Amino acid sequence: MARSAFRFWFTIIVIPTLLVVGALGYLAWRQSVSGVRAAFDPPPKWIGVKTPLNVDLRAGRGSLRSVEIRLRQGSAKVVIAQQLFSGPPTKEQRVALQVAGSTLGLREGAATLEVLARDDFWRPIRVDDRPILTAPVTLDFTPPSLEIIGATRYWAQGGGGLVVLRSKGASRVAVNVGPVAFPAYPAGAPESNLFVDLVALPWNYEGAPLTAVAQDEAGNSITRAVSVEVKPRRFKHDTIDIKDDFLERKLPELLPERGGSIAQGELLQAFLTVNRDKRKQAEETKRVLAAKTQPRPLWDGAFVQPRNTKVFSNFAETRTYRYHGQEVDTQIHFGYDLAAVQHGPVPAANSGVVVHAGPLSIYGNAVVVDHGLGLQTLYGHLSSIEVKEGDQVAKEQELGRSGSTGLALGDHLHYEVLINGVSVTPLEWWDARWIRDHVGRPLREASVPLLASITPTDKDKDEASASPGRRRRSHAH
Repeated sequence: MARSAFRFWFTIIVIPTLLVVGALGYLAWRQSVSGVRAAFDPPPKWIGVKTPLNVDLRAGRGSLRSVEIRLRQGSAKVVIAQQLFSGPPTKEQRVALQVAGSTLGLREGAATLEVLARDDFWRPIRVDDRPILTAPVTLDFTPPSLEIIGATRYWAQGGGGLVVLRSKGASRVAVNVGPVAFPAYPAGAPESNLFVDLVALPWNYEGAPLTAVAQDEAGNSITRAVSVEVKPRRFKHDTIDIKDDFLERKLPELLPERGGSIAQGELLQAFLTVNRDKRKQAEETKRVLAAKTQPRPLWDGAFVQPRNTKVFSNFAETRTYRYHGQEVDTQIHFGYDLAAVQHGPVPAANSGVVVHAGPLSIYGNAVVVDHGLGLQTLYGHLSSIEVKEGDQVAKEQELGRSGSTGLALGDHLHYEVLINGVSVTPLEWWDARWIRDHVGRPLREASVPLLASITPTDKDKDEASASPGRRRRSHAH
């Protein structure tokens, strides 16, 4: 009888209680499962006329169902994006959009960016109008000011020049030559809002517009056309015969990843890999090194040509390469090749800071010196290097000794002048009058009390000269 009573009460009370507790526990677990997580990439600080916005979403359980992105300013609330995820179930999603801030009807000033998102995981109680992510932002729809104060009057294809600008409220100022941007740097007192910009016209420049642009932190931008007169240049051609013994000697150095010697039947393809791919890598490295420039001028007067050297291979020379009498490749040679005595001293063309000292693809052992404002010089094929990255060097200080490392047949110095990674003719920078007229004059006209060092002295004028000499084919690069 007692056992029957126990079973009765167990059935009536304990089992239902356990079921209720289990159900409540299950519902509590369902309710406690975290919902969608969101993150901005990168976190926004400003919303301008056109501001890119990326939001990464991830569902903890189930799949993403919808997302809403809105801006709140006081009592005003504006939805800037809504999206339903109706395709195949997904746990992760990136929402990328351009926010046209000036069309939202909100005023400039502080606001809050909010993200709301839903998944399809069932919960007993849903609160879908609560933001899962918020970020304070500033609405700014007014672009910075931009004025062109002065510029080099006459430019040459494959050469450089300087533009002086005034911009207020900008976080980035640049001059674009077609798709290539040349950053400008602050000049003078902060309240002057002046910027200077060294700009290069590439050797193959064909009339792309020069456009000054200023952009603020909110992404608002303004552009102005830079009016210049460009003189075309003619560049020389040369033919280089590639011999097997040269390739057998050089290719293991230039293609160490292949290890050891390269078979006779693979010499041509290996050379083309070096002459195309390795050359391209060198150009990319130049652009990377350009970002290490100092935001102020480090040079002093005209750049110097190493003593007792002659130019035997010219800037922007078109080279046709022949192998066993057949034309196999065509490339452009940047900079000058300078003939001198074997293992001759290589001086710095001007004062600056070493930003590279070591192997550099087809240039072999190389040194790159930064002279500030994006202006750099490169010294290639060295047999030895006497400086290291970070060293400050004076004009004519020895950087190393000439040699034949890299893609070079004989001992010589490969010398380049670069503006933001773009090669320009060294001849302009060896000419003190060019520096005075094409760089110094725009600054003086703009009343910029800086870069006084680029106005050459009489001594500079006497020493600056360069005359390409008799051609010698002790090269291959």
